[in-house]
Amino acid sequence: MSAIRHPLFDPTHPARRQALIEKAAHFDPAEVEQVVLVDEQGHPIGVADKATVHGAITPRHLAFSCYGFDPAGRLLVTRRAVDKRTFPGVWTNTCCGHPALGEDLADAATRRLRFELGLEATGLRTVLPDFSYRASDGRIEENEFCPVLTCTITGQPSARADEVEQTEWWSWDRFLRAAENPGSGLSPWARLQAPILDAALFVGL
Repeated sequence: MSAIRHPLFDPTHPARRQALIEKAAHFDPAEVEQVVLVDEQGHPIGVADKATVHGAITPRHLAFSCYGFDPAGRLLVTRRAVDKRTFPGVWTNTCCGHPALGEDLADAATRRLRFELGLEATGLRTVLPDFSYRASDGRIEENEFCPVLTCTITGQPSARADEVEQTEWWSWDRFLRAAENPGSGLSPWARLQAPILDAALFVGL
């Protein structure tokens, strides 16, 4: 008796081949995005699927925060989409993300600015290369070695609804005041970064 070619188990079955084709056509890179696991010094020690990393206890991994200013010095702040798994609906810096293994930080920030906000950046530089933090929203923990970059952006954002709920241009002073206020709704990492970044960028000018 010949074997039954069930479409669930036989990749050569026409129905199975069609299912694979349809899946490839709707492929979403975020489904298999990986993050770089790091030690206490920020050195890579492995990779893991992003979808499996964030939980009540999260292993330390590599990320970045980017602050984009317009030519007039205003900061583009964003409100994270309410469907985001981590810290949904909070206001924060321009964009955040996870570099791929071996990816340059500036390249990663450029990629995420385009993907989330449809923006191009110039003058990207790493200002706080050793920043790290750990924070929980009561469900999901972030545990990141998270260098901070700045850049200049021109034009107006065109945000992806699944990433960014809202955007606004703020003065730097307004951002600092929000960072000082625990009830402002600003993300915990932005609140920690703000005074250090202020000292690195503006103190003594």
